[in-house]
Amino acid sequence: MIYPLAGLLFGAALGAWRAKSRGGNLFDLLQWGAAFAIIFGILGLFLLIAIERSMT
Repeated sequence: MIYPLAGLLFGAALGAWRAKSRGGNLFDLLQWGAAFAIIFGILGLFLLIAIERSMT
C-alpha cells in the first residue's frame, strides 16, 4: 500500500516545485501540489492493483 502514498508525496512535491519555478504564490503552490498529488496518487493506486493482480 506504499505506492499510492509515495505517489501522493512525490506528486505534491513535484507540483509545488513546478509552481515555484514558474514564479507562483502560495495558492499556486497549493493548487499545483494538490493536482499533482491526486494524479500521482491515482497512478500509484493503479500500479498497486497491477502488482497485486500479477502476484495472484
